[in-house]
Amino acid sequence: MKRAIFVVFATLMALMIPTTAFASSVHLKGGPRAEPAFTDGGIFLSAAGALSGLGGGDVLISLEAEGNVTSTCTNQGGNAAPGQNPAPLTFTGEQPISEEEIKNGTTPFNVATVAPETPIPGAPGCANSNWTETIDDVAFINATITVEQPVGTLVLTVSCTFSSPTSDGAVPGANVSCTQS
Repeated sequence: MKRAIFVVFATLMALMIPTTAFASSVHLKGGPRAEPAFTDGGIFLSAAGALSGLGGGDVLISLEAEGNVTSTCTNQGGNAAPGQNPAPLTFTGEQPISEEEIKNGTTPFNVATVAPETPIPGAPGCANSNWTETIDDVAFINATITVEQPVGTLVLTVSCTFSSPTSDGAVPGANVSCTQS
């Protein structure tokens, strides 16, 4: 009799323990051809949109973008000269979203890369390290958004290319081509 009561009690307890629903088919809201809206902020890039198909648990959205840097070198006398403009650099940023912000498996996002340190320590694109190198602008050439839910479990990758490098302001949708996987 005690064993039967224990089995019934254990079964009831297992049913009462909350479980986390896992994301099953995370995608950009709007379907398979949906794309985020990008904005070039001069020395950072932002991506906005909405995710659907999310389960329970916190979400981490990461943005990684590659861009061509334009810089100015200034010597100790205060004379500015165009920099040597280093090879493309990679910029990153993250946006955590708590489970409470997810409604019916959907949440908006607006993630941005962190602006690079400027002036650049050591002035690598200038005549020598006594100069000061300041980043004037970044023209972004591609971006990748990754979504983790729960944090540490990759559930979506959106890879985007820009048909021409971005310039300050909203990136025209016609210049953006993305794939979701």
